[in-house]
Amino acid sequence: MAESSEQFRGQSRLPRFAEPFRYDLLLRPDLASCTFSGSAAVAVAVSAPTRFLVLNAAELSVDGSSIRFQDWVPTEVAQFEEDEILVIGFGQELPIGEGVIAMNFTGTLNDQMRGFYRSKYEYKGESRNMAVTQFEAADARRCFPCWDEPAFKAKFKLTLEVPAELVALSNMPVVKETAHGPLKTVYYEESPLMSTYLVAIVVGLFDYIESSTLEGTKVRVYTQVGKTSQGKFALDGGVKSLDLYKDYFATPYPLPKLDMIAIPDFAAGAMENYGLVTYRESALLYDDQLSSASNKQQVAITVAHELAHQWFGNLVTMEWWTHLWLNEGFASWVSYLAVESVFPEWNNWTQFLDETTSGLRLDALAESHPIEVEVNHASEIDAIFDSISYDKGASVIRMLQSYLGADRFQKALASYIKKYAYSNAKTEDLWAVLEEETGEPVKDLMTTWTKQQGYPVIFAKLNGEYLELEQAQFLSDGSSGTGTWIVPMTSCCGSYDVNKKFLLKGKTDKIHIKDFAASQSVDRGTGQNSWIKLNIDQTGFYRVKYDDELAAGLENAVKAKKLSLMDMIGIVEDSYALSVACKQTLTSLLRLLNAYRHESDYTILSHVTSVCLGVNKISTDATPDLSRDIKQLLIKLLLLAAKRVGWDPKDGESHLDVMLRSLLLIALVKLGHDETITEGFRRFHIFLENRKSPLLPPDNRKAAYLAVMRTVSTSSRAGYDALLKIYRETSEAQEKSRILGSLSSCPDKDIVVEALNFMLTDEVRNQDAFYVLGGISLEGREVAWAWLKVCYSFRVNWLRAPPLVGVPRPKSGAI
Repeated sequence: MAESSEQFRGQSRLPRFAEPFRYDLLLRPDLASCTFSGSAAVAVAVSAPTRFLVLNAAELSVDGSSIRFQDWVPTEVAQFEEDEILVIGFGQELPIGEGVIAMNFTGTLNDQMRGFYRSKYEYKGESRNMAVTQFEAADARRCFPCWDEPAFKAKFKLTLEVPAELVALSNMPVVKETAHGPLKTVYYEESPLMSTYLVAIVVGLFDYIESSTLEGTKVRVYTQVGKTSQGKFALDGGVKSLDLYKDYFATPYPLPKLDMIAIPDFAAGAMENYGLVTYRESALLYDDQLSSASNKQQVAITVAHELAHQWFGNLVTMEWWTHLWLNEGFASWVSYLAVESVFPEWNNWTQFLDETTSGLRLDALAESHPIEVEVNHASEIDAIFDSISYDKGASVIRMLQSYLGADRFQKALASYIKKYAYSNAKTEDLWAVLEEETGEPVKDLMTTWTKQQGYPVIFAKLNGEYLELEQAQFLSDGSSGTGTWIVPMTSCCGSYDVNKKFLLKGKTDKIHIKDFAASQSVDRGTGQNSWIKLNIDQTGFYRVKYDDELAAGLENAVKAKKLSLMDMIGIVEDSYALSVACKQTLTSLLRLLNAYRHESDYTILSHVTSVCLGVNKISTDATPDLSRDIKQLLIKLLLLAAKRVGWDPKDGESHLDVMLRSLLLIALVKLGHDETITEGFRRFHIFLENRKSPLLPPDNRKAAYLAVMRTVSTSSRAGYDALLKIYRETSEAQEKSRILGSLSSCPDKDIVVEALNFMLTDEVRNQDAFYVLGGISLEGREVAWAWLKVCYSFRVNWLRAPPLVGVPRPKSGAI
């Protein structure tokens, strides 16, 4: 039977008998009709006998009559939409060696925020379209036919034909522009070797501000016209991050320029496109009059994360999506290193435990997945862009750095970057370099953390002069898992002056207390100086369950403030997780929480408040008769710190105190503290009359908005309508997100449904729907779940279904 294009159906990866090494692309976006046309000439290297070229194409109309390989005309052109591939067959085998495949194509500037899409913005009161690309993970194929897998690296030479008045950006600097009537043609420098998912194009009206790194690399931030002042903070952070990474990775930034640009409609937080990083507006723009301290911090972290990718991800790229965590875990981890360097007063490494906590909570589910996941089809890739790849990935990197030592780890990473620059790597390649550089058994150690899901809980028991340890897989439902890990353990007793590092390689082990105890701390008992702490500074990705005697010693150490900030956080997070899993009692958790009642540090209280809100949610469901008393206990726990910071900003207060005020006020409102709700309501109405009132600065607005919504009902909806009025009048993305996150927090179920319906209107950008979903009140959960099921069913059949009363037709892509 003769070979046909059918043989390539259903394949998880493209065949490798022909690989691209250079793309010459011309694209013509039409922003009025929301379409585009283009041509591609791709230089390929044919390495094995074949009469086919197989590449990716999706939602494109490829002109079969335009296709040529050198001067050969294809005998067969088949586009399989379900596999997103284009198969081009010829009458005879292609010659081994290099050749060029050329073709023309057309497509739609879609509204799905992927591929080549359109985003709406306003200019002088008029709604306009811009053209934007978002290609990660596998959507370059929606813009031009290509070998759309990370391992097929190639050079790209782009040309754009656009309206003459618009700014047209891509990965590389502009070589020249030529005008012809209302249009201009923009030619860009050829890129270095890169993967297709990193190609980027943005066309629209923009202003910019610029600066330069110490090496002279030009860095720009592009914003909508009139908003450049809001880009200054990100520009400064971006320049400092590039300078830091150049030294840390011992490799210069690889491109001649770096642009960062704010996009109104953007599905992710940001995207690390080589030389042209795209962001949603709230992740890049900061205004000290309109943005909160938490917004400022998020901008800093996001910029540092995306610029870390310029090395870890762009210069050295994962071989396949199974190794996504190499990109995201490393960028997440090193972004904290960068921000800690620029803003040491933020205690950023302590705040890194937010990432670890997020990873631990998700990975404690039986439905979790390993860090390394076999990806067999492009449709599976999006599912692994989650807290496992990002937060657990970053946390196990921190654990490995702690085990190897910061200096050895940094030198090994620099060697890895140099070895695989402009190439692709797998997880095993990184382990091999680290082993070679340090002499440690990195592969055996880390394989237990990346190739199996979950993590252990270490049971610690004092038996005479020995500390007995046993590991078991931790699951939040209280069941037992089968996993076993090689665990990098750290321990100290009564002091941080003496500590012990070792590997727990089996199910059990024991160590003598004198191996890690300060001399004055060896005595048994539960005095303030008699405590044992495992997992020092929470560098390990595991939990610890102490026996009663050890737990009592740590509780006393918490009260006496003998522990580091990170250990204070780790103890309360572990205790909460163990309580949820029924491994310890709620009473013991509440007693431990009481030990934090005089705490005033933001980094600790951010976790304490999170635990308090979690306890409140669980007690509301599980013990409704006791929930009121538990709620009052939790309020009392937080009230001392809240009264200290108050509602009003103080001269000279720290960044963390500003964040603490917002944190505590929001928590007290959610817990139903009447005094806080009343004060928030009062300040909101003053703000409603005067939007510049100092009584409600940006940091406190979320608490006030939530307070207002606690008073709203179907028969008294003035607060809801007032928030909608502010939402409609503001152009600031961060303010809009604060309001959207408050609308569904109402205890009235009908108002919750109204907020959910509002989410589906054209007034809410698709990217922002999750704010509404994430803000739903405890009282509104059941009705929201029922609404979501009806809405999803409706969306599936929305073109042919009759209208449902109270539920509008969803926007395309809204759910």
